Amino acid sequence: MKQIEVQILQQSYLLSCPEGHEGRLLDAVERVDTAMTKIRDAGKVRARERIAVLAALNLAFEIADRDAADLAARSAERRATEPSPVGPTTAQHELPLPGADDERLRSLVGQLDDVLGGDGRLL
Repeated sequence: MKQIEVQILQQSYLLSCPEGHEGRLLDAVERVDTAMTKIRDAGKVRARERIAVLAALNLAFEIADRDAADLAARSAERRATEPSPVGPTTAQHELPLPGADDERLRSLVGQLDDVLGGDGRLL
């Protein structure tokens, strides 16, 4: 383990870091310092502890938001490349359903097609 001294809001911290990961740690320190500095400079919060908590929450929200966007993109990508479980009448935003649910949905779509005149549009 390597020891690295860093500065966050002009306060020094001695951090342990696995060999070869110094760059990632320094990037993380920079993000935390930037987030905390923005909160402090906004002038509404002065206590270092509160600034740290708000910065941590903001960074965690950014990560969760990015993860959700990545998941949505992967899901859309997967739907675009997989055949529809019901056929060509299935809307692009629907997800495949497991076994019995898929058969039940096919039956319901067929019944709706009959009622709607067979055009295959649900909306």
